[in-house]
Amino acid sequence: MTPSFPTPRLRTRGPLMIATCGLLVLAACDEPLDFDLRGIGGGFTTAQAAQNATADRPRPDARGVISYPNYQVAVARRGDTLTDVASRVGLPPNELGRYNGIEPDVPLRAGEVIALPRRVAEPSPATGAIGTGPIQPSSVDVTTLAGNAIDNAAPTPATAAPTAALPQTGQEPIRHRVERGETAFTIARLYQVPAKSLAEWNGLGADFAVREGQFLLIPVARVAAPPRNASADGTTAPGSGTPTPLPPSAAKPLPEDDTANPPPGSPDPDKPTADVGETTTAAKPAQMALPVQGNIIREYAKGRNEGIDIKAAPGSPVKAATGGTVAAITKSAEGVPIIVIRHPGNLLTVYANVDGVQVAKGDTVRRGQAIAKLRSADDDAFVHFEVRDGFDSVDPGPFLK
Repeated sequence: MTPSFPTPRLRTRGPLMIATCGLLVLAACDEPLDFDLRGIGGGFTTAQAAQNATADRPRPDARGVISYPNYQVAVARRGDTLTDVASRVGLPPNELGRYNGIEPDVPLRAGEVIALPRRVAEPSPATGAIGTGPIQPSSVDVTTLAGNAIDNAAPTPATAAPTAALPQTGQEPIRHRVERGETAFTIARLYQVPAKSLAEWNGLGADFAVREGQFLLIPVARVAAPPRNASADGTTAPGSGTPTPLPPSAAKPLPEDDTANPPPGSPDPDKPTADVGETTTAAKPAQMALPVQGNIIREYAKGRNEGIDIKAAPGSPVKAATGGTVAAITKSAEGVPIIVIRHPGNLLTVYANVDGVQVAKGDTVRRGQAIAKLRSADDDAFVHFEVRDGFDSVDPGPFLK
């Protein structure tokens, strides 16, 4: 008699048990259910972030390619393997597999995002894209670009000039490479985005499983609609702006001039406010300090540069801008370390283009503590420094003043 073996179910039992226990714990709380299971344990919570609206992932072209200024990805179809994706985009399957940490013959999920190790032909209407070229920041004046393209075209007398395809616009998302021990939920918590949106953007399965070395696109925030009382040029509608002050009335006399009798305790204008050498109150220190001593060579520009670039000597210590906890240590597509530190008030600071990392994930750091060194480079060495409120980048300038 041939023995029968039970069907293995170990892979689904663990996540199911964790989810069930999590829902039982949350059911006893007064707060709304945290379907991302990221509020367990108290302390830092992302319940509010789970309700944040994120934009839809851009539509790929017929090859599955989505192109950004700094990288490209391909979106798999149902039934694809990595070899199928490589064939459509024109890259060797082995090269694509090594870059994504997956074998060429492994089946892919529909909608799964595959990072491209080098750029392929840009999307265009010829490849089934809605625009041409990489997706550019929305600040680009597409009307002017299209107008110039039409003006520069030389139409023949017999035919009209072809209409130039407009470039696609949008915000380039952060691309995160999964490290050992990370899960979709910890990554969503790190960037303050809903785990559901992270799964939808990257074609994750029902178990939200990710693999080490996988590249994930971090969803970008949906742009809020302008206020109803604002016009297209930013002016307010009549009656909704600053109220008009009342004109002076002849029936009401002006207040008496009492400047000759200053109130008690007022400083004497003829007396110096402080003698030479007298101790004065020290200025309040800035909320954050520059991570390196150097010059800012590139300012913050929303959608173009999400932080500031600070030039300094190679090997200079890179220090924590303020106290916090090391939330993550990841790497760029080129293998260069990136450090993320979490601070009170839902703030994150990001330190890129560094080397010689001196801290570990979970470490508590103080303001001014060395966390890495500035990476050597053939050109000018600089550290890229970002401040983020949740997943939205903000200008570091006010925090450094």
